[in-house]
Amino acid sequence: MRENILVLDFGGQYNQLIARRVRECNVYCEVHPYTLSIDDIKKMAPSGIIFTGGPNSVYGEDSPQADLEIYKLGIPVLGICYGAQLMAHQLGGKVATAPVSEYGHTEVTLDGGMGILAGVGLGPKSVTGSDLANTSVFWMSHTDYIQEVPENFKITAHTPVCPVAAMENAEKGFYAFQFHPEVMHSKEGKTVFENFVLGVCGCKGEWKMDSFVESTITSIREKVGDGKVLCALSGGVDSSVAAVLLSKAVGKQLTCVFVDHGLLRKDEGDQVEAIFGPEGAYDLNFIRVNAQQRFYDALKGVTDPESKRKIIGEEFIRVFEEEAKKIGRVDFLVQGTIYPDVIESGLGKSAVIKSHHNVGGLPDFVDFKEIIEPLRMLFKDEVRACGLELGLPEHLVFRQPFPGPGLGIRIIGEVTEEKVKIVQEADAIYRACVADFVAEGKMEEPNQYFAALTNMRSVGVMGDFRTYDYAVALRAVTTSDFMTAEAANLPWELLSKVTTKIINEVQHVNRVIYDLTGKPPGTIEWE
Repeated sequence: MRENILVLDFGGQYNQLIARRVRECNVYCEVHPYTLSIDDIKKMAPSGIIFTGGPNSVYGEDSPQADLEIYKLGIPVLGICYGAQLMAHQLGGKVATAPVSEYGHTEVTLDGGMGILAGVGLGPKSVTGSDLANTSVFWMSHTDYIQEVPENFKITAHTPVCPVAAMENAEKGFYAFQFHPEVMHSKEGKTVFENFVLGVCGCKGEWKMDSFVESTITSIREKVGDGKVLCALSGGVDSSVAAVLLSKAVGKQLTCVFVDHGLLRKDEGDQVEAIFGPEGAYDLNFIRVNAQQRFYDALKGVTDPESKRKIIGEEFIRVFEEEAKKIGRVDFLVQGTIYPDVIESGLGKSAVIKSHHNVGGLPDFVDFKEIIEPLRMLFKDEVRACGLELGLPEHLVFRQPFPGPGLGIRIIGEVTEEKVKIVQEADAIYRACVADFVAEGKMEEPNQYFAALTNMRSVGVMGDFRTYDYAVALRAVTTSDFMTAEAANLPWELLSKVTTKIINEVQHVNRVIYDLTGKPPGTIEWE
């Protein structure tokens, strides 16, 4: 059986980031709810187990609890945040409300623990042999804390207000961090995970993306058998990788349906057809459905973001069902769902941030035997790696992400054909200017950037006349996993050029603003 790490989800927003960090160690990892039975855990035979964070207090009524048998399996366990408090609580320690909560970047003092904390915080202070303690910066987010550690546990790190920032019982293989080593803000998180996965758990780190592709193709063939498959192809990175993966698995049993819902970027429908259609490089049984008016009609008068997402999601499914009936009974629907979609849609134990049209936005009834989501456990960068492994060209693999609901969630308020036209033109200008600056070596390309149409109208003056028109918002972020992101530091020269061109060339726009919000607290998309 292959090496694997099991992540038990207690409701934290970062649970899949933990899995991602484990995979960066080239070890396979899966996330399961904390309710996974002991028998199922034994069948998986994990090399190690990780408890995630969560929003509850371990001493509260109905708070999620781990099965105590886990501690008797002889398998190393790492608890993070809530998971750390849970380990302390269940093994005889004491957890209480912290006198002072900690959030954000926090300097953590290391008190030992040379197994899982080996090499962490070993800066110039320790090299000089001074008496100053070693420190490192980690991300904290907690209101409870471990007040007393269980018997035979050693405190291995602390902060000025958190006496137990880390603890361990190395003999039993139990480790716990109050901080979050999985997030990018934790400077030495990668070292910590390598120490646990490769050191404590003894994994060799031999799992690679080619292993994922091979095993996924095999499992798809077994699941589908001689059934027919319909793939929802948008032309974006995720659905394109899913389509090619399915094509390699089931060949002519696959039909790819591209729905032009009228909410695409400028000229994108034709571009997608050129790549995947009959004249393109891929033999995918490609069908294009022009359903622009259908979606405009369904969205008429709707302003709530969640309602828009769910309406778009349901219309997509209904179109796919109609197309499936035209080609004969189709058993399986394939979607390019990836994990950031899943986690934000609040599936499992995490809080709902927004429903993605292909996850939380699905209608209650779907007329397919089963939905196949081969990329469901991957992050965006892992999807790109999968695409390269499948032989997709780099220009397709590294294209800009685009949400399934399209411009429907980049238009604040009601979606109309006129507003779609405005944001299409503004977005095309923005993307063209960014491309020019990147080509000229004036900047690096942001990981995602787009124009959104606000629902705000303001007074302006153009020529000698008063205007009362819309404001367009520009968004650009840098990120590796799309779970957290920072606003890109764009050149002022670029922003000035884009603003001038949009106001001069796009009707009904008299103001352009730039969104500096990170994720969190914002999301990358506006809705």
